[in-house]
Amino acid sequence: MLEVLYEDNHFIAINKRCGELVQSDKTGDEPLEEKVKQYIRNKYDKSGNVFLGVTHRIDRPVSGVVLFARTSKALSRINNLFQEKKVKKTYLAIVQQCPPDKAATLEHYIRRNEQKNKSYVFATEVKNSRKAILHYKLLSQSDRYYLLEIDLETGRHHQIRCQLAAIGCPIRGDLKYGYPRSNENGGIDLHSYKIAFIHPVTHLPIEITAPVPDDKLWNFFAKNVGLVSSVSKRM
Repeated sequence: MLEVLYEDNHFIAINKRCGELVQSDKTGDEPLEEKVKQYIRNKYDKSGNVFLGVTHRIDRPVSGVVLFARTSKALSRINNLFQEKKVKKTYLAIVQQCPPDKAATLEHYIRRNEQKNKSYVFATEVKNSRKAILHYKLLSQSDRYYLLEIDLETGRHHQIRCQLAAIGCPIRGDLKYGYPRSNENGGIDLHSYKIAFIHPVTHLPIEITAPVPDDKLWNFFAKNVGLVSSVSKRM
């Protein structure tokens, strides 16, 4: 079942589960994009092709809000907002190592290796690298883990994952970037928590929040910090 967070004539936002693809790839697994098309087809009794535009992506092991456009006009306009950096995306990450500062801006240069599907971090510009900037702050801690809030200024491949790893804070479960153990569900504890923008058609402010995954650690932090959780939503 899809968890629909927001829906109007122009956009639909889904709370993606970790392990789901946003778009199809070589695995052949059914992507979230196709599931949303089927949802629209069934709900509105549409026949034939259903238009659905992917406005941004999050990695397969990552959970959280994904925004789709329901019309070509909406897709074009939201793409412009992304290019103008007028869409704010907020992530939450659980790490085991305390970051060096309670709040900081990370600036690196990132180079993607497509064959390995991995990005590498450099302190200075190197060939084929792109500048990457994010801002983080420490929200809470448990006896073993730390919860970080991350605001992206740029949107590079695996940016949050490799930048946090570069300061000694790989995300819980992220074997690719140095965490020693995988999570039971195969995902990583990185959650696309919130997306905010001015609706390009209605011109109203939109803020969409995705409840955090329903597990013991996320629920602990949700209760401690006052995050929206799947548990509170069911209650």
